[in-house]
Amino acid sequence: MPKAVPNKVATKTSSMPKSSNTISSEKAGGSPAFHPFDPIIDDNSNILILGSFPSIKSFENNFYYAHPRNQFWPLLSSIFNMPAETVEEKRLLLKRNRLALWDVVQSCERSNSADTGLQHCKPNDIPSLLKTHPHIRVIMFTGKKAYELFRRYFPDITLPQIVLPSPSPAYASKRFDEKLDIWRDCFSDFI
Repeated sequence: MPKAVPNKVATKTSSMPKSSNTISSEKAGGSPAFHPFDPIIDDNSNILILGSFPSIKSFENNFYYAHPRNQFWPLLSSIFNMPAETVEEKRLLLKRNRLALWDVVQSCERSNSADTGLQHCKPNDIPSLLKTHPHIRVIMFTGKKAYELFRRYFPDITLPQIVLPSPSPAYASKRFDEKLDIWRDCFSDFI
């Protein structure tokens, strides 16, 4: 494993084995949900992007970041100057730019798409993913909740870690162009 480096918070400032670790919240509620997607990764991937858990819209549309107001794909499309309208274009954008994509949570209970509603979470087996894909040089998180869950479950992973501003439509404290500047700056350190 590489040496530990300070984590960067960007405010400018295939199926893998599943883990059996569990963290319960104080309140129960919501429906059980299991992660529906395999990680998108190949032997050339060197940046792992982790979200928390797919939204209800992503479940309905059978792909990552499918809510029409989520800015994930428009941000990556702008950074890498590639279209990201169809699932095929999105997969190609990831592959050509050596990006891997997955989520921290493998299963949970939830009543809506908000990260604050995730309860009784079990993590995906990210250590095994990293072991089988040793070219990953950095992990980027699409929000604070994904980072917090990752650090709770995997405190010993020492790869560089960057928390990006959330692309969620619920995170409106930064405009798209502000998020784009921060995301572009973070990616530029590793591409």
